[in-house]
Amino acid sequence: MSRVQLALNVDDVDEAVAFYSTLFGVAPAKRKPGYANFVVEQPPLKLVLLENPGEGGTLNHLGVEVASSAEVHAEIARLTDAGVFTDEEIGTTCCFATQDKVWVTGPGGERWEVYTVLEDAETYYGEPAAPEPPRGPADPIAEPAAGRGGETCCT
Repeated sequence: MSRVQLALNVDDVDEAVAFYSTLFGVAPAKRKPGYANFVVEQPPLKLVLLENPGEGGTLNHLGVEVASSAEVHAEIARLTDAGVFTDEEIGTTCCFATQDKVWVTGPGGERWEVYTVLEDAETYYGEPAAPEPPRGPADPIAEPAAGRGGETCCT
């Protein structure tokens, strides 16, 4: 199983949940204060909503959810062999889940993660903490909501 992930900044997560529940015909798979995610079967999509007032409608990050840690490690090896810089996070807690993931940055500054969820977690971020993604003046990715540790992730 793999599916594309789209993480959006939204001004009001309750309003966004109502809209995307109607649009995709499914309820959120996970719902926490300032956060929601949807597992959409058709089209295969993981939609993540991050409440970030004033940034609504902007891209937070993109991703590909895979079924196992072995698949994440295979992507790390493949991308490294291809000469693409990777930022690995193994056993990190992010977005109420413990995950293994690898980050890469596209030519336009867009952040992509390839990840698997190992288990649910009670905290948005935890130990080991995910490092702050590199940001620059041309980086189109908006900062996540206050209280989120200033980091980009989400599953």
